[in-house]
Amino acid sequence: MSLDVTFLGTGSAYPSPCRGASAVVFRTEGECWLFDCGEGTQTQFMRSPLKAGRITKIFITHLHGDHLFGLPGFLCTVSLQCGSVPTKQLVEIYGPVGLRDFVQRSLEISHSQLAFPYVVHELVPSPDQCPAEEFKDLSSRCGESCLSADGQGRTIYESPEDGSYELIADEQFLVKAFKLFHRIPSFGFVIEERERPGKLNMQKLKELGIQPGPVCGKLKLGATVTLENGQVVSPCDVLGDPIPGRKVCILGDCSGVVAVGGAKLCYDADVLIHEATLDDGQMDKAKEHGHSTPKMAADFANLCRAKKLILTHFSQRYEDSNHGNIHYPEIPSSRAFWITGPIPV
Repeated sequence: MSLDVTFLGTGSAYPSPCRGASAVVFRTEGECWLFDCGEGTQTQFMRSPLKAGRITKIFITHLHGDHLFGLPGFLCTVSLQCGSVPTKQLVEIYGPVGLRDFVQRSLEISHSQLAFPYVVHELVPSPDQCPAEEFKDLSSRCGESCLSADGQGRTIYESPEDGSYELIADEQFLVKAFKLFHRIPSFGFVIEERERPGKLNMQKLKELGIQPGPVCGKLKLGATVTLENGQVVSPCDVLGDPIPGRKVCILGDCSGVVAVGGAKLCYDADVLIHEATLDDGQMDKAKEHGHSTPKMAADFANLCRAKKLILTHFSQRYEDSNHGNIHYPEIPSSRAFWITGPIPV
């Protein structure tokens, strides 16, 4: 199964002619997931080969405008594109407490009606995610609909076992969130693919007299089959070793993780996407504003033993150089490259 990541926006604060506001698309076979939806995201979709109507899940890392101001307009555009087609599936939106209120009020005040169902699942943050004077306790609003039943979803609390928030657990993926430190509560998301069945051993199939077709499909799916001659064949007889699942980690704005649980969740990631708002010469300023530098991101990537680190969320003060041109010895196995399209995972 193919997986890839596309960056629609890699700038901070606001969209510019060179860089859009934060937006990343995780694409798998059949659907796409959107991580953050800064202003202008729908325009970036139009410039890409991606289809906005394929989005089935949206994840918002935190409630700063450059990460969610594009969401109401994006939802309305998707609604216009799908029209009255009743087959448009439910869109699930995940983010910190307050996101449901923002989406509902934006749609209500603008008299916007979506042609598809949606729900907003809210993560309950904690005071250790930001400076004390910036924390607003919105937990009393959890599960409370300010307008109607539209958009109602789950209220998700931190697990006392590992400090994570379990968002999705299905046959294909396990998705969890973890706490980051920023000026307001921010989250990172970990997408972990389930272990996949090994490849069919064509030589063994031939020896057993099994031709390509439905029987092979059943074995690939883990079913035991009985051949016409009465012989029973188990998947383990013809399948190779299971293929380990891939892991993609997407972090919101941060100057660090809140607890060691975040690093454990990101351990051995195939792709780690980390913000680097300012250069290393402005590390103190970056930390003061709840942001990171390339070295800070590299240190975290090394701690997690990430296979590939991708930096994003650059200050708009930095001009587009059209290629990666800085080598960081902290990541000895990395190579600088210029992103021109989807990045395979």
